[in-house]
Amino acid sequence: MNWIKVLPAAQLPEGERQVVKVQDHSILLIHEHGKVYAMLSACPHMRLPLKGGKITADEAIVCPFHRSAFDLNTGDVKTWSPWPPGVGKMLGAVAREKALRVFPTRIAEGSVWIALD
Repeated sequence: MNWIKVLPAAQLPEGERQVVKVQDHSILLIHEHGKVYAMLSACPHMRLPLKGGKITADEAIVCPFHRSAFDLNTGDVKTWSPWPPGVGKMLGAVAREKALRVFPTRIAEGSVWIALD
């Protein structure tokens, strides 16, 4: 793995979120439940920002726009957007269920690091 230092750990206290640019990626960092999570900052459903998404007790992030939920550790889909009646069939072919891309993280040497593959 290619570990990249992204910011000082003090800049991401518990409960905080921050979007950082790493190479050509916008990465959302979340410090929650005593862990730091890293993921692409856009929901794979409609490419909208995840920064304001709710974090659940079972370590998932819920898209603030369409309520799709993703496991913070694996990126797996927990629930896909509950489309309003009549809209789901129309957009279903465009927005098929897709996992969120997540990245391994660690805190070392006073900094937050993420691994890109």
